[in-house]
Amino acid sequence: MSKNKHKHPEEELPQNPEETAAETTETETADPSAAAAEELQKWRDTALRTAAEYDNYRKRTVKDREDFARYANQGLLEELLPILDNFAMGMQMASDDTKSMIYIGMNMVQKQLADFLQNQGVELIPVEIGQPFDHNLQEAIQSEESDQPEGTVLRIIRPGYTLKGRLLRPANVVVASSATEPGAEA
Repeated sequence: MSKNKHKHPEEELPQNPEETAAETTETETADPSAAAAEELQKWRDTALRTAAEYDNYRKRTVKDREDFARYANQGLLEELLPILDNFAMGMQMASDDTKSMIYIGMNMVQKQLADFLQNQGVELIPVEIGQPFDHNLQEAIQSEESDQPEGTVLRIIRPGYTLKGRLLRPANVVVASSATEPGAEA
C-alpha cells in the first residue's frame, strides 16, 4: 500500500481560500508573467492613489491650521464690536465740545482701538447711502417707502466689519421699498 492513499482529512482541505483562488487564476492564465504584471500594476495604482490621498490630507491639514491661526481671535473681536459701537455713540455726544479734555482723551482711545482692529485684520464694510443693498455684506433690518429705487440703502443703523476678508458682522441698514398705490391691497 502506498502512503498517499490514506491522507488525513485536514490535508485535503485548502489551507487558505485566497491561495486556492490565486492558484486557480494562475493555472487558467496561459502566461504567468502577464498575471504578475497585472498584479504589479494593481499595486502600483493603489500606491499612487494612497500617496495622492495622503498629499491631499496633508494640504487640507495645513490649510485648516492656517485658518485656525488666522481666525482664532474672531470670537473676541465679535464681542468687542458692541463696545466699539457704544464708544462711537459716546464720541458723538462728546463732539459738541471738541476742545474738552474728555473729548481729546476719548479721541485718542478711539484711534488706539482703530489701530488695534486694523492690526488684527478687521476692516469696516464701506456702505454708502443711496447705493444698492448687498445681501452678502449688509442686513436689512427695516424697509421704508421712498422715492429711491427699491432696495436702495436709506440709512446705516450699525456698521459692519470683515476679518481678513471673512464677514465678521454685517452692516445693519434700512432699505427703500416701493410706494404702495392708494387702494392697493397689501
